[in-house]
Amino acid sequence: MSSPRTTWPHLRVALRALLVMTVICGIAYPLLVTGLGRIMPARADGSLVTDADGTVVGSSSIGQSFTDADGTPLRQYFQSRPSAAGDGYDGAASSGSNDGPENEDLIAAIEGRRAAVAELEGVDPDDVPVDALTASGSGLDPDISPEYAALQVPRVAAERGLSEDQVRALVADATSGPDLGVLGQASVNVLDLNLALDRLG
Repeated sequence: MSSPRTTWPHLRVALRALLVMTVICGIAYPLLVTGLGRIMPARADGSLVTDADGTVVGSSSIGQSFTDADGTPLRQYFQSRPSAAGDGYDGAASSGSNDGPENEDLIAAIEGRRAAVAELEGVDPDDVPVDALTASGSGLDPDISPEYAALQVPRVAAERGLSEDQVRALVADATSGPDLGVLGQASVNVLDLNLALDRLG
């Protein structure tokens, strides 16, 4: 059994460690993170996007659907990648379906999406890009491929009474290249693109 004489040095070390860790983890770190958040408010607040009236309409980092109340795609807007997060783009249920490539439900879902996109765009089912058929790993992907955007240009242009060249120019403006020029692939932010369409009229 330890005597008070041998216990007290250990207790002093433990109390000092507690005090140091409280200052670091309970005061310094929260102040640092809060300060960084104030330096980059857009990121800290969720990369929120507002329309011309200042109303928050979404986030540039989280996808959303462009459908009416019953889930029918709004023909005047570009459509997003499918989502398997909750009922779709649910940040509280971020995930993929985790279904394997031979899962019958996944195969049926892909074939259903292929037929729906082909009908909406008036194209052959074989021409539908893969990102129009599969959900991303997070289920929250805000971007689509330039190929999927290009597929939608004729429909959106016709619905909006615009030329296809006008709509292609908006797609080009909403397209980001690979990070650092080599990481990932080019992508089109759907919310930014649809807001640009609304501003054009």
